[in-house]
Amino acid sequence: MAAQIRAVVSAQWLANAVKTKLVGPKLRILDGSWYLPKSKRDTREEFSQKHIPGASFFDIDECSDRSSPYDHMLPTSSDFSRYVGELGVGNDTHVVVYDTSDFGSFSAPRVWWMFRVFGLDSVSVLDGGLKNWLAEGHPVTSDYSKPERRDFQASLNQSWVKSFEDVLENIQTKQVQVVDARSAGRFRGTDPEPRQDSVSGHFPGAINMPFTSFLDSSGKHLGTETLAKLFKEAGVDLEKPLWASCGSGVTACHVILAAYRLGYSGIGLYDGSWGEFFKRAPPEYIISEREGKKG
Repeated sequence: MAAQIRAVVSAQWLANAVKTKLVGPKLRILDGSWYLPKSKRDTREEFSQKHIPGASFFDIDECSDRSSPYDHMLPTSSDFSRYVGELGVGNDTHVVVYDTSDFGSFSAPRVWWMFRVFGLDSVSVLDGGLKNWLAEGHPVTSDYSKPERRDFQASLNQSWVKSFEDVLENIQTKQVQVVDARSAGRFRGTDPEPRQDSVSGHFPGAINMPFTSFLDSSGKHLGTETLAKLFKEAGVDLEKPLWASCGSGVTACHVILAAYRLGYSGIGLYDGSWGEFFKRAPPEYIISEREGKKG
């Protein structure tokens, strides 16, 4: 079954599945919306007011390693298994993830990646998110019934998860290309970071590909031909090792999704991303056009 699962599915495809009552143990829809605190958006409240029929809410902050000082780091396999099992997801479920971002896609690829890193291949992102779902006239509801719990057995692919130490070593060895998905201003250090406790900039050798560059003007994911061109123009060779980073490991997953759609599935994610790197790295590894740099 997994071989037929597309990484990105259309609103029309999902609307047909909803209409024909396919949503259930074999097909689960998840709203994986997450925003920076400064946006002051209450995602759970938004979900309770309006969501795709049959959807459940996936909380990126809740399904995380709560003991870490860094934002929403990956949970343990057992915690992930327990969390998604409560959402009615089993190892034979096809999961479709969307978010409510004005971009069309923001945090949904992070949830897509989380399922994949914990061993579920049958997971897709809804193209254009709720924004396009509504634009195409598909229904939403405030009704919610908790799905029946399923058993999910997570198996973490540790090789896809990169640490601060991995990144530090790679700055020396330059063995791996690292793409940073933050905006150009945050990457260069000319725009502030949204988190008060870090200053913008990037680490040596990083290549900037803002996550918005993987979306078209309507918020849908670009076609594969355009994606291939995008990577080439950025100087990224997909035949060579590649990791992705961003502010806290969310939008970096757009890079991983794009590479996956081009046939490359072994891309690593620096889970701590800039939020961790800035706090732990020596000042000479903070490259910024901003005055004052670190501190």
